[in-house]
Amino acid sequence: MLARAQARGDQARSRVLVVDDHRTFTDLTSLALATEDDLLCVGTATDSARARRLVEQHHPDVVLMDVNLGGEDGLVLTEELLRLRPTLRVVVLTAYADLGVLRRAAAAGACALLPKNGSLPELLEVLRTARPGGLVVHPSLLRRLVGEGGGGTASAAPVPRLTARERAVLDRLAQGHDVRWIARDLDITVNTCRGYVKSLLAKLDAHSQLEAVVAATAHGLLHGPGPG
Repeated sequence: MLARAQARGDQARSRVLVVDDHRTFTDLTSLALATEDDLLCVGTATDSARARRLVEQHHPDVVLMDVNLGGEDGLVLTEELLRLRPTLRVVVLTAYADLGVLRRAAAAGACALLPKNGSLPELLEVLRTARPGGLVVHPSLLRRLVGEGGGGTASAAPVPRLTARERAVLDRLAQGHDVRWIARDLDITVNTCRGYVKSLLAKLDAHSQLEAVVAATAHGLLHGPGPG
């Protein structure tokens, strides 16, 4: 009876695989996950081969992935794992982010990009809440990228004037939500929401939703998306 109850409890928890080439980090993270009622660490991996095996064996809901796996690329592994299991959620950690990392994380299908030295409560919250279809980017990384993305000129450029509804859409884009989710949340049609996104891209001189969020942060239109 006790074993069955424990099994049911484990099934109700989000199953997390930690992939990082620093054993101290993986050990500490797995210990932290063990104290959470709704998260369960199903294994740790320090290289891509072991990560692939554990994904096949344990079917995690979430993978916590370091960008740098020694001589291997965590974003290449992210893309590979998501091809195999499209419903998998991958939260990427990076010690240093530039626009290239940001764009590659988005292209690989990651649902969050966080600093390696971020706080544990923020990390746990993102593991719980980040969903496929969006990219949650930690505010500290966005602030670091603003100057690079705008070439240092964003603050001198006129601040775009946004309507209340455009701001509402922009806020939700910054939180990592996709157009369909935003449309449901704002009780508008998907086509209407896409129209607001198109307007935001034009006003912010951006070519993608990700660039729009970076540009909006540079203009002070956002404080930056926080976890959750």
